[in-house]
Amino acid sequence: MDHEVSIALATWRLHPVMAPEASVDASHPLRCAPLAGGPRGTQECERYICSYILGRSSLFPIDDGLLDDGHNDQVGVLNSPTCYSAHQNGERIERFSRKVFVGGLPPDIDEDEITASFRRFGPLVVDWPHKAESKSYFPPKGYAFLLFQEESSVQALIDACIEEDGKLYLCVSSPTIKDKPVQIRPWNLSDSDFVMDGSQPLDPRKTIFVGGVPRPLRAVELAMIMDRLYGGVCYAGIDTDPELKYPKGAGRVAFSNQQSYIAAISARFVQLQHGDIDKRVEVKPYVLDDQMCDECQGARCGGKFAPFFCANVTCLQYYCEFCWANIHSRAGREFHKPLVKEGADRPRQIHFRWN
Repeated sequence: MDHEVSIALATWRLHPVMAPEASVDASHPLRCAPLAGGPRGTQECERYICSYILGRSSLFPIDDGLLDDGHNDQVGVLNSPTCYSAHQNGERIERFSRKVFVGGLPPDIDEDEITASFRRFGPLVVDWPHKAESKSYFPPKGYAFLLFQEESSVQALIDACIEEDGKLYLCVSSPTIKDKPVQIRPWNLSDSDFVMDGSQPLDPRKTIFVGGVPRPLRAVELAMIMDRLYGGVCYAGIDTDPELKYPKGAGRVAFSNQQSYIAAISARFVQLQHGDIDKRVEVKPYVLDDQMCDECQGARCGGKFAPFFCANVTCLQYYCEFCWANIHSRAGREFHKPLVKEGADRPRQIHFRWN
């Protein structure tokens, strides 16, 4: 992607905890044997153990249906990221989110034990959905998120992992289970955006909001799915939180033509199928908060931005309150529902009350 496209894309998007070494008992069958050149290092030992266990998955099965949130989102196959970061002008370039998904944890492992297992990579906090409300010491569904203080910790974690069938694993122990391979799923920052057709301008008015996007899904995959269904995709983006840059479970797709855009929003729901992922997601028009009323151009609302957007295909316009009431008092339009923009870029439907 050239520099100008990167700048334009960024502008458009803005618009709208060192743990002890893994203890392996001397009598353990997977105890690391010394190499001819000397003893194995910690990371090499871990790779050896995990490779041994993964090669005997019937003893330590890996659940391929790992969850990453409270909505039964299945984890898709992760293309293995490169373990080493690039450097520019002597400075490390951030390539991954500081938030990392870890799944397939031993059922009896608690927060402190998870922290101890990963602290050698750097300072971190362990989290999982609804943790504060539940006050549980154990991840309820066998997965958690590692929130590292430094991005370099994530790269060190990836470097310590072993790869199996395109997925990353690291061995973790609990009071009752030793050296269980758990899945490590980092988020590559470059997977947040994908330009399919750089020759087309990005038009927010031909852009859809996709809610409930499975977090493993990359922008390129979202673009391919939508292009296969409706055609005309020029850009897809995965919404990420500004601090950790981790997917929030939503995305946007921009089309190059009105026909594809209308076809997508008319469907309302789309089945996203890719690898292990098969989920029904909601599709809505992408609502902006700085548009003038398309009817009066601000003349009847003091030049204020229009608060309402009509998603009905007969309208597809922004309205101030006065013009909404005027236009939608007409026969056939009285049942149209306005959309307004709210937090996390999620359009929500409101019930307009007549004065």
